[in-house]
Amino acid sequence: MKNTPAEPERVTLDLAKLFADTGQAKLADLPRYEARALEQTPPGADVILTGRAPVWLYLRVAHLLHGRARILTYDSPVTGPVEIFNHNPR
Repeated sequence: MKNTPAEPERVTLDLAKLFADTGQAKLADLPRYEARALEQTPPGADVILTGRAPVWLYLRVAHLLHGRARILTYDSPVTGPVEIFNHNPR
């Protein structure tokens, strides 16, 4: 009987929820948003970034998750899913 590797966890990060308590993303609060994104992303997860947020927040979270997430995808109603990076060894 072959051992099959466990499926990676799939996480959807709605970036608008990172600053929902204030209603507007603020650059001064970036360390708090980064901490929240990391709390929600287990190492090796397949992550989808979505939600209404400024581009600087998308870019920072994508950079933050490089090396932590296995696959990072951006998804919006306009574009549909767009793969940002894929470190899946298969």
